[in-house]
Amino acid sequence: MTNTHIAPRAAAAPVGRLSREAAESLTDQIVRTVAARIDERELRSGSRMPSIRRFADSHGVSPFTVVAAYDKLVARGYLESRRGAGFFIRERAPIVGAVPVPSVPEPAGQSLDVVWLVRNMFRQMPHQQMPGTGVLPGEWLDGDSVANALRSIGRQNASLLLNYGVPQGFLPLRQQLQRKLAELEIGATPEQIVTTAGVTQGLDMVAREFTRPGDTILVDDPAWFLMFGSFAALGARVVGVPRLPDGPDLARLAELAALHKPKLYVINSVLHNPTSTSLSAAKAYQVLRIAAEHDITIVEDDIYCDLHPGSAVQPATRLAALDQLQRVIYLSGFSKTMAANLRVGFIATSPELARRLADRKMLQTLTTSDIGERVVYKILSEGAYRKHAERMRTRLDGLRSRTVRQLERVGLRVDVAPPAGMFVWADAGCDTNVLAERAMGQAHGPGILLAPGSLFSPSQLPSTFMRLNVAAMQDPAIWRFLEKELREKEAGALSKSS
Repeated sequence: MTNTHIAPRAAAAPVGRLSREAAESLTDQIVRTVAARIDERELRSGSRMPSIRRFADSHGVSPFTVVAAYDKLVARGYLESRRGAGFFIRERAPIVGAVPVPSVPEPAGQSLDVVWLVRNMFRQMPHQQMPGTGVLPGEWLDGDSVANALRSIGRQNASLLLNYGVPQGFLPLRQQLQRKLAELEIGATPEQIVTTAGVTQGLDMVAREFTRPGDTILVDDPAWFLMFGSFAALGARVVGVPRLPDGPDLARLAELAALHKPKLYVINSVLHNPTSTSLSAAKAYQVLRIAAEHDITIVEDDIYCDLHPGSAVQPATRLAALDQLQRVIYLSGFSKTMAANLRVGFIATSPELARRLADRKMLQTLTTSDIGERVVYKILSEGAYRKHAERMRTRLDGLRSRTVRQLERVGLRVDVAPPAGMFVWADAGCDTNVLAERAMGQAHGPGILLAPGSLFSPSQLPSTFMRLNVAAMQDPAIWRFLEKELREKEAGALSKSS
């Protein structure tokens, strides 16, 4: 008895008529049609697809078109390629996560903390329900410029895109940043600039360079919440300096500096997060004097730089411009104004420290994304970014005063209405942790993300303040919620007093 090899059954003609007039490419037409017929079980698992040449001849297309279509179908799990035998329809197992899974509610009694806020900032909810977020809506940004830059880079020599970048960052970008810093009256050569994966990585690198477990880092209070946990994870003690409308409380800064001997003081000089206030020139000089007296290195986070109209329009004093990178380390980036997904930031500092930080960066991540840095360079160097930043500032200016008036109408108090930036620091007159929990747990519609003031303080104590993003306050549901909650609070207070 002889063994008989049974060849796999060939698939029926997998594609109907193709159109050369359609907007969809021939390759994508083939992929879409074959995938649909497999999904609908018209083409059976295990069947062999027509050979590339046979498919091309029967449909009047080139073999290259068929190869591209088959390769896409393999990548998407519809076909498998068997060496020497051809392409076969794959047995499609269900993909884990393909079936919608009900969202897991927060555990009962879950307290609001920094992780809670960050987790919810990355939820797939519309930005219209996220007045507590720290970014501008996507449609405010210049997606066309990013897409055009990516296409232009893709047309370059492909080998440029396959290797690591250089440790200090893409040189043409650092040269462009030198010119940008010069406009802010900060002198820095390309050798003094190190690119980072956003300001977040920059702060982490500097903290690791300067501190050891048990050391103290001073921060403004309130301030950007994410660094509190990051510094604490390094074993550092994080101590808050009260922030006033024109900068830190100088008496308290001097007292804490003498008491704790801190290694670093992290500050937003311009468009402070969360209040959007800026450091006065008089206080800037005093901050530098206190830092010199107590040998403190200042880390100036200027991530909102391009949302400020410039010192010719509004006062803006940067410590790095006064100090010229002797005691001040300057950080900035483009996640707020260009694209968060590019994760391109930078550090400007002394040449010696720049070399050390570049070495530290190599030990942490080797290099940052050369592609992202090329995209940012192309956008900056072609000149359109200035107009884009001006459009964003104008749009924010059109919303800010109107939003502040509306906040006051529904019962919040804004002690200092900022002249620029995206944030308003508002007093709700009640524990904003409770308000944030109620906003997120609404019975009707998606949750509303608020950013309670407690999360912006190293102490994490209850606060009546919260940060609101004026660009994300346009959904009427937010105003209905705030008005209802604050009026109920007021009514409850009146009934108690009577």
